[in-house]
Amino acid sequence: MKEKTSRTRSKAEDFCRDRKIELRDDLDAILRDPAIDAIVYTTPHSQHEEHVKRAAQAGKHIYVEKPFTLTVASARSALDAVKKAGVVLGIDYQRRFEPAIGEIRARVRDGRLGTICFGVAEGTAPGGLFMPKESWRTNPDETPVGAMTGIGVHLVDGFIDLCGEIAQVYCVNTRRAAPLVDDTTTVTLIHKNGVTSSFNCSIASAPNYRVAIYGTRGLAETDRNLGAFRFSPAPDKPGHPPPAQPEIIEHKGSNPLKAGLEAFAAAIRGDAPFPISAEQIVHGVAVFEAIVKSVKTGQPVKVS
Repeated sequence: MKEKTSRTRSKAEDFCRDRKIELRDDLDAILRDPAIDAIVYTTPHSQHEEHVKRAAQAGKHIYVEKPFTLTVASARSALDAVKKAGVVLGIDYQRRFEPAIGEIRARVRDGRLGTICFGVAEGTAPGGLFMPKESWRTNPDETPVGAMTGIGVHLVDGFIDLCGEIAQVYCVNTRRAAPLVDDTTTVTLIHKNGVTSSFNCSIASAPNYRVAIYGTRGLAETDRNLGAFRFSPAPDKPGHPPPAQPEIIEHKGSNPLKAGLEAFAAAIRGDAPFPISAEQIVHGVAVFEAIVKSVKTGQPVKVS
């Protein structure tokens, strides 16, 4: 499935006409339409709470772009509306659905990595270099802390998934090259179970996405842009080479966005719960809030 985006209505009209998709610009009319079962929101972050509530009250299932909201209070208010309405909510943390990430998760869960020592990740993209001044993403109220809302929240969610809930954060945020926004962000995390992790993200560089988890039995990592998984075993005796050669699994042509939407559809059908729980969503927002506070104070911040 190829993705198509446009900033102009005329191009959107052409796209929808070619694919026999009805194009509407009235949210209320969409919410009133009994033929529509679910809503997918890719709206500015500050609007998510309102939009989630409106869809929930209309009895529609909801899939929302990340970050879920910008504050914990807003997240809880939106999720309360979802729970009251009894609808399904999914969030587009698409990296969870990458096969290479799934390989890491399996080895963390079943103990093949041994005791987890630490995790490290990088996520980069060039969007900040070319962002137009009229974009809402240049508003620091919508996108606080540089690369966090565009990329960093994926890494936060990934480490919650792989290493558990986070107790404390420390963040350094800078503007290196993007003309209108802070573009480079570094975060250190201390997890409640004692594992440490860290990540760097930037919206002023070449596209890249890598996650690595180091354990006493080996290193599990993705390659550049998640195209393959690699497991490098650790020696089991001092002074000896590793007991096996690295294991490499290639993943070509995966579509994590489609996989996330399929998981959302499965949850609507009742086949399986959406894999990112409401508790994890709220915790991710709490970590994001703590990161914002850390940048403002220049100090480590405990996650509420």
